[in-house]
Amino acid sequence: MAKAFKYGLKGITGYLEPAERELLRSLFDDVISMLEPAEAASQDPLAALVGLDSEAREPSDRAVRRLLPNVSRDDDEASLEFRRYTERSLRENKIGALKAASLGLDKDELVLTAADARHWSTALNDVRLVLAERLDIRDDADAEHVHRMQDWSQAEDVESYLALVYNFTTWLQESLVQAMLASLEA
Repeated sequence: MAKAFKYGLKGITGYLEPAERELLRSLFDDVISMLEPAEAASQDPLAALVGLDSEAREPSDRAVRRLLPNVSRDDDEASLEFRRYTERSLRENKIGALKAASLGLDKDELVLTAADARHWSTALNDVRLVLAERLDIRDDADAEHVHRMQDWSQAEDVESYLALVYNFTTWLQESLVQAMLASLEA
């Protein structure tokens, strides 16, 4: 069974069982595949250097839109222009954090540096955003409904299984953030 992240003499540490590590690795890989662009970025070397993507469009998948939201709700044109200048680097940063967190899953005991902890926090947050979108969590009542699912033996369908995974990643992220805060206070 997983043990919460804690801050101590070795830094931020946590413990995950092999099945929990495989679950997280799978979740990280799923989000990476969602974030990888369907098309190659512009072949223009200058555009690639500065991160421009003239082909960027608002994602059709709601979960990807949650990860890469529009900058403005009222101005589609401004959102699209902003997306063309920022989306490529945002995708790359998110994928980098997910891959970095995934690399740490080779051992039962996790020992995180400050940079590792930031990657883990970003990766867990992105996984939770995708799961929240798949579970249609829109308000506190929806979140409370999902939070009630605590027993793995009760998982009878995809939604209840996703709720349990969401609750697990929420708990893990909360313990990580608390450990990160403790490290700042030390």
